[in-house]
Amino acid sequence: MRTVLVNEVTKRIREMCIEANHFLAPDMDRAMKDAVQSERSDLGKRILCQLQENLKIAREDMIPVCQDTGMAVIFAEIGQEVHFEGGNLEDAIQEGVRQGYTDGYLRKSVVKDPLIRENTKDNTPAVIYYEIVPGDEVKLTVAPKGFGSENMSRVFMLKPADGIEGVKDAVLTAVKDAGPNACPPMVVGVGIGGTFEKCALLAKKALTRPVNIRSRIPYVKELEEELYEKLNRLGIGPGGLGGSTTVLAVNINTYPTHIAGLPVAVNICCHVNRHAERVI
Repeated sequence: MRTVLVNEVTKRIREMCIEANHFLAPDMDRAMKDAVQSERSDLGKRILCQLQENLKIAREDMIPVCQDTGMAVIFAEIGQEVHFEGGNLEDAIQEGVRQGYTDGYLRKSVVKDPLIRENTKDNTPAVIYYEIVPGDEVKLTVAPKGFGSENMSRVFMLKPADGIEGVKDAVLTAVKDAGPNACPPMVVGVGIGGTFEKCALLAKKALTRPVNIRSRIPYVKELEEELYEKLNRLGIGPGGLGGSTTVLAVNINTYPTHIAGLPVAVNICCHVNRHAERVI
């Protein structure tokens, strides 16, 4: 059994909230640079160069890459041999978010009640997902999610008979409908299977997978590559102003499901696709 103090969790969450909002993750940085080289439209290439300049200014001047610094989504993979001491784990995570958004001068975008709409003034509470895994380590992923792209996300409760073609149509429909509203070029997370809520979680977590890593499941890898090509032929392009770079990646996660269903979720993210990781 390994002991982890919860104040270490708070420290790491604070760091990642600030890091993810100021610095592009290495996989996204590479994807954006590659997109400048591969974009076929002159206007699209200029837009991508402007986005690169924005990222450079954010990095050098410690300014958020986007004014919408997102609602903090936390994935906590906790080794079953870990014992936490020094307080409540969830309180420690929320405190890390509070410190990160307050000390980092990040925009506070969370309201206490979805209808009354009073701002909490420290961007808490975060949305936290826990997973118990083998081992004695704690892996924390912070993924701040802006709502320009979040609002364009969809869940489709397909029939089993819709099959893989129905899944393709669902993803194409979601991205077409999103158009320029999701700040393209986008990263598209797709969840297939499970239940109504499980497929959405699969899609959300898919966004945290490095965009240069394809699924280990052969048919899913082929589907990711096919959808990547089809979505980039839509012509939405950088900034929604046309071009050959509508998406930077399509990441798909799957899970077993019921004989009577085929749930599909499409969680769209903008071109920064913010995420940071730490292992304690």
